[in-house]
Amino acid sequence: MSNVLVVGSVALDSVETPFGRADEVLGGSGTYFAASASHFAPVQMVGVVGSDYPVERLTPLAERHVDLAGLERADGESFRWRGRYRHDLNAAETLETRLGVFSHFHPKIPTQFRNAPFVFLANIDPRLQLDVLQQVEKPKLVACDTMNFWIESRRNEFLELLGFVDVLLLNDAEARQLSEQANLVKAARWIRERGPSFVVIKKGEHGAYMFGPHAVFFAPAYPLEDVFDPTGAGDSFAGGFIGYLARTGHTDEQAMRRGVIYGSTMGSFAVERFSIERLLDIERVDIARRLEEFRKLVAFEEDLPE
Repeated sequence: MSNVLVVGSVALDSVETPFGRADEVLGGSGTYFAASASHFAPVQMVGVVGSDYPVERLTPLAERHVDLAGLERADGESFRWRGRYRHDLNAAETLETRLGVFSHFHPKIPTQFRNAPFVFLANIDPRLQLDVLQQVEKPKLVACDTMNFWIESRRNEFLELLGFVDVLLLNDAEARQLSEQANLVKAARWIRERGPSFVVIKKGEHGAYMFGPHAVFFAPAYPLEDVFDPTGAGDSFAGGFIGYLARTGHTDEQAMRRGVIYGSTMGSFAVERFSIERLLDIERVDIARRLEEFRKLVAFEEDLPE
């Protein structure tokens, strides 16, 4: 089992959905990733919070082997996001974003974190993602997430970053925007030609594709009757995906395929409650049960008629 280093945002979210609302709950890409990945491997988290952040609410993560030594405390207000989901739960309407101390965030990787074999660069400025890679020591696998804002405003830096990334995770709209290709197969090929061996394209409730050197793999989304809060589903997917790889130590294509299923599993848990509540509540038996349900979801017996 290997350590996983994650560098990302640690925020406070206020979320409205058709099923309720939650105010000032734990959020941020780093938080969701750590809550998910910690079910499989020790996590080292690097981020920044303001002087108003309720750090004691991160205690459940620390108890799950999330090392918070890289969490910086800075004077000022913490990063806050307020959003709303209507009945189309695939799209969030951002009502307010207050970056606070996150706007001046410059990741400082503690010495004891720098030899982490698995590194996840969560959704932050690609210039900062590049800076993180200057501070770590030859990781076995580097995975990266991004968003449309960085693709548009920091395109050259992001393209430079791709040369150092093994796995890129992004949604279908971001893949099309980055590659300027309408077709996802062509988009993935375009991205892979610029560095990443694997490209994972997430399609929300419609599942996820993984494009690798030799094949394409698809995992459906787990069918849920109740989806309370889609916030952080993508980062929870990444946590399950990278966490599984770190637990096994394998990065071959078969391991990647299994990792996608683990990612889809953890993403399905994340949306069942607000914030990271569900990710903190589940146990190994819950994960195993849902993995088996995933297996049944895609299994079939071949019976080719004469």
